[in-house]
Amino acid sequence: MAQENQELRNAGLKVTLPRVKILQILDAAEAQSQHMSAEDVYRALLDAGDDVGLATVYRVLTQFESAGLVTRHNFETGHSVFELAKGEHHDHMVCVDSNDVIEFHDEVIEERQRKIAAEHGYELVDHSLVLYVRKKGQGEG
Repeated sequence: MAQENQELRNAGLKVTLPRVKILQILDAAEAQSQHMSAEDVYRALLDAGDDVGLATVYRVLTQFESAGLVTRHNFETGHSVFELAKGEHHDHMVCVDSNDVIEFHDEVIEERQRKIAAEHGYELVDHSLVLYVRKKGQGEG
């Protein structure tokens, strides 16, 4: 809990029980490479017996995003998910059937994107790559 308290203070946020609990849930999800929606965080709080309302979860996640503690991803599958902001670039694959989010990093893709920007007279400063995927053999219908 001391680490979470320090992270909140470093971000300029007051240490409150809901903030600490939500940060702990996101930290545990990160350890399993999971991205969580606000509803996922809320369910995890309920499962842990914590009485924190859904509106509080949304408010805290928005505060965390503003403070740079978390990154929000709005995928085209219609849901937003959050992950702790670790400062390391990675891209995502989103399963269109299960909404699972898989992180990956590929230096060949990264280098190619830099080259494409340079070929057009630009310097790449940031990007977001999302691949929408389906498990092989799991076609529609």
